[in-house]
Amino acid sequence: MPIPSRPDAGGGVSPLAGTLGLTALTATAPVSWGTTYLVTTEFLPPGHPLVSGVIRALPAGLVLIALTRRLPAGAWLWRSLLLGTLNIGALFALLFVAAYRLPGGVAATLTAVQPLFVVGLAFLLLGERPAPWRLGWGLAGVAGVGLIVLRGRLSFDLLGVLAGVAAAGVMAGGIVLTKRWGRPPGAGAATVAGWQLTAGGLVLLPLALAFEGLPPALDLRAIGGYAWLSVVGALLSFVAWFHGIGRLPVVAVSFLTLLSPMVATILGGVFLGESLTPWQGVGFVLALTAVAAAQIPPGTARALIRVPATTEGD
Repeated sequence: MPIPSRPDAGGGVSPLAGTLGLTALTATAPVSWGTTYLVTTEFLPPGHPLVSGVIRALPAGLVLIALTRRLPAGAWLWRSLLLGTLNIGALFALLFVAAYRLPGGVAATLTAVQPLFVVGLAFLLLGERPAPWRLGWGLAGVAGVGLIVLRGRLSFDLLGVLAGVAAAGVMAGGIVLTKRWGRPPGAGAATVAGWQLTAGGLVLLPLALAFEGLPPALDLRAIGGYAWLSVVGALLSFVAWFHGIGRLPVVAVSFLTLLSPMVATILGGVFLGESLTPWQGVGFVLALTAVAAAQIPPGTARALIRVPATTEGD
């Protein structure tokens, strides 16, 4: 049933308020992902990015499957495997490689090209023509994070940079395909999150064992770091993320991932002393503005910037 355009007498919620609330809930996912870089470099044992991905994804996925008590069937067997590889397996591996080889803010900001990837894929797979409003802010977001990266007095590692950009690409593919396929009848966000986290963890498991082996003995610090990434950075965040993708415009959702480098940069400054130069501060503000502006529907944006015509009697 359509939502009323205004609150009713019973105190109903307007579409704008509902959209803002849903956007805020969805945004908690990339905000939590922004902590990955600090947790990885400061809490986890070094040299085990694939193992870290397995520990983050697989337990969370199995818990969600146990709670929802539903397994994929039919076409959703291969869809869950593909989506789990894109959204979880390949993404986690690439993010951890980037996190181990780059400063936190740099690693996170490389994903800023992801909204532009989503714009292109949404046109090819969903038939959504790129709106100049969001395309322009996508370029502004890239420019903003470019200022954060290129103006900073930080070192770069080519493999880490490539891993960060590739992570943006696979995540864009996962976002668009998740929107294209939706969910099977009766399945909620927790169900599909459980399927994909489990599939992604299982894809990573043999690679982790083959290339890295088992991690060293874990101290309480490492256990706490893995617990945070698995519970907050996977189980809770991906339920919120898939819930938002199912209800919000896919390109607008993709801009929310720019919050991840914002959080990583703030945490780097607070805990690691990675101070911002003035140009990085400009880039920070520009990228954050792009996130907010991209949430405004293009039609609403045109109405806001249009100069009202003067009417008789005014």
